[in-house]
This record gives sequence, structure tokens and C-alpha cells, in this order.
Amino acid sequence: MARIVLGIGTSHGVMVSIPSEYWKDRVPADRAEKRHPFRGGTYAFDELAALRASENLPDQIRPEVLCDRHARCQQAIATLADTYAAARADMAVIVGNDQLEIFTREVIPPFSVFRGPYVEGIPRTPEFLAKLNPAIARAELDRTPQVYTQYPCLPEVGWHVTAALTAEGFDVTQITRLQTGEIGSSAAPHAYGFVYRRIMRDRVTPHVPVFVNTFYPPNQPPAARCFEFGRALARAVAAWPEDKTVAIVGSGGMSHFVVDEQFDREVLQAMGRGDAAALGKVPESTWQSGTSEIKNWIALAGAMTEAGLKMNLVDYVAAYRSEAGTGSGLGFAIWQ
Repeated sequence: MARIVLGIGTSHGVMVSIPSEYWKDRVPADRAEKRHPFRGGTYAFDELAALRASENLPDQIRPEVLCDRHARCQQAIATLADTYAAARADMAVIVGNDQLEIFTREVIPPFSVFRGPYVEGIPRTPEFLAKLNPAIARAELDRTPQVYTQYPCLPEVGWHVTAALTAEGFDVTQITRLQTGEIGSSAAPHAYGFVYRRIMRDRVTPHVPVFVNTFYPPNQPPAARCFEFGRALARAVAAWPEDKTVAIVGSGGMSHFVVDEQFDREVLQAMGRGDAAALGKVPESTWQSGTSEIKNWIALAGAMTEAGLKMNLVDYVAAYRSEAGTGSGLGFAIWQ
């Protein structure tokens, strides 16, 4: 039987992939966004800045502060990658989300499992990068390969996991080839490309990609459902008949595109306790925009609870980039 020996939770946002002096390149997009969800309401950029005036956020975006926080992120990622390499897992499962990189708005399933032989890593062309915000374009170079790459997957395990999850009552879409999505990206979405390049250091373990629709209403699975999905995923993996060790990676989160440190820490503590009830009590309106990616971690936390592994928070970094508190909460954790 397969044995789950490691869990890795990592943020994959733009701000971990570019030097801190470029973080400000995302601020024009923050200002242009009509409304930002934050603590149950929605606010324009200037309204957020006024609302959070007492937090002294200008002090949080001084160059030396940003530089230190970027360095902490790089150290945390190195710790995750070192731990992953030391575990020498025979196979992996990566839980992430798509942002119209392989899906279109015409078809967005709540849960999907990939059971093809490989995922393609395709270098970004200058023409593609020119269409992006400059910060995102820089980040893409950190999570896509320089040459065409085929990342090995496990079709038989993907089939087994899909069947097992379906038998437990989860409606799972099966995928055998990644399509070109609405944004014209194709190949591995960035939630997975970041793991391939930074956590696996381009030495990609044969794996099964699992997709959760965190971003797009109306069929986003609730947090409690994601936790139970993770538990069922762990049972499916453990039922694989071969003697293999398995690592499960959750890619995404924390709060963004507005940082909410208190919320992030409460969620991290709940996941560390395996407290599905606490996670389920968070209003669904909170799990929107980039913050919704925490649901990939929640599925991971469910799997780790099922496997009996304990969480160690490597670091949490509040990466602000504006006086309105826009930016990313960045989390890095290990379950062993």
C-alpha cells in the first residue's frame, strides 16, 4: 500500500517570484480594480487606504522592509525544497487551481484529476509576456521552463484516484490532456509550474495533478467540502496497491490581493489543528479572489489529517505593496 510521508503547503504568488523592487509594478492594477473584497465588504483602492489608515501601512512598504520580506520568502522556499528532496518520495500529488490557463468559462469543473502521461512545460514567448502586467511577466519566468519540457505524470494512479473519489461521492472531471485556456496560455498552470521549478527544483517526481475550482462562481466547492475532499484524496492514495511513498503539495494562497494577517494566521492555526469546523464557519464571501486559493491548502490539510501528519509552519510573510494593504499573505508549511 502507498504511504503518505510528506505534505508541503506553499504560496506561489507573483511576489515570491520577483525581487521586491518590482512589487510596486502591480499597484497600478490594484488601483484599477473597481472593488477589492476585504473582511466581508468590497472597497475601492482609496477607500481601503482610508479604512486601514490606523495600521501605518506606509511603514510596511519601505524598501528595506520589502527586501527583508522577500528574503524570508526565498529562505522558506529553500527549506520546503530541501525537505522535499530529503523525503525522496516515489510519487506526488499536487493540489492547485487554474486561472483560465487550461479551462475556459464555458467549462469549469469543481474538482478535476489529470490522468495523462505528462504535463507540458512550454517557455513563454516575448509576445505572450508583452501582454501581461510587467510584474506577472517577470514572475512567469520563475515558474515556466526555459526549454520545452514534459513533466512526468501517473496515468494509472490518476485513474485510480478519480475512481476512488467518485466512489466516495465526489463528482470529479477526468483530464487526459491539458487544453489551451481562455487566456491563451496552454500547458502547466502557474500553480503547478511554480512547484515544478521551485519546490521540486526541476527534478519533477512522477505525479498526479489535482484541480480545485477556487476562483470562479457559482460552483466553487465550500471550504468544508475541500477538507473532506482532501481526506478522501488521502484515502484514495493510501489504497494504491504498490509499496510507494507519496508527497502531497498544496499550491496557492494566502490572503490576496488584499493582505489580512489576522485572517491568515487564524486559518493557518485551524489547518494545523485539522479543524474542519472552524474552516467551514468562514463565510464563503471571504473565499474569493486570490484568497480563494487557500482552499488548495485546506484540501492538503484534510489529506494530512487523514494521514496523521503534523504541521510545522516554516514562515508566514505579510507582503504588502501599497498603502491600501494590497499585496499577498505568503505562507509556507510542512507536514511530517
